[in-house]
Amino acid sequence: MSYLSNLLALAGVQALAVMSPGPNFVATVHHAIARSRRDGMLVAFGIATATTIWVILSIAGLGIVFVRFSWLVEIIRTIGALYITFLGMRMIWTAHRQKRSRESEAILVPQGSAWRMGFLTNVSNPKTAAFFTSLFALLLPTHPPLWFQIACIVTIVLISASWYTLVACLFSWKSVASAYRRAKRWIDTITGCILIVLGACLAGSK
Repeated sequence: MSYLSNLLALAGVQALAVMSPGPNFVATVHHAIARSRRDGMLVAFGIATATTIWVILSIAGLGIVFVRFSWLVEIIRTIGALYITFLGMRMIWTAHRQKRSRESEAILVPQGSAWRMGFLTNVSNPKTAAFFTSLFALLLPTHPPLWFQIACIVTIVLISASWYTLVACLFSWKSVASAYRRAKRWIDTITGCILIVLGACLAGSK
């Protein structure tokens, strides 16, 4: 019974954390609106894949490694900030380019890029590892059994995947997509600016 209460507490904190707007949310919303529900869901799966990696590494003691080698955190944070900033700048640049046909756009956007977008956006943020490490230290019992650790991993990943899949489905409705097409240039510009700000915040965070 004690393990169940720990798991429920872990799930509650993760649910609150995953609903906080950030780069993952922005990437999912943009792909769902600008492309399709399928692309939004691929971003969600990419985010879930990166979450799986961070959770497993955190349980394995990645937080201790980050404490001992703080320069590694700085390197990952810098790379993540540059990547997110690059995405924002590219989005703004694309928004102000000459309008392309849907056919040419489909050719220029490779298959799988949506999943890669979600994966790289999440995996490039070392604060995720710090969050999970702190969460496990606070809510996990001492020396938890293997089955409970696996249950924690599955619970966290399912919450992440479910939330961003829901976001992708909501923002891919025809009415939302139609509104996006009418204001595509400005929405992409605003989204790009948000990503640049998020990248700058990640670069300046400690």
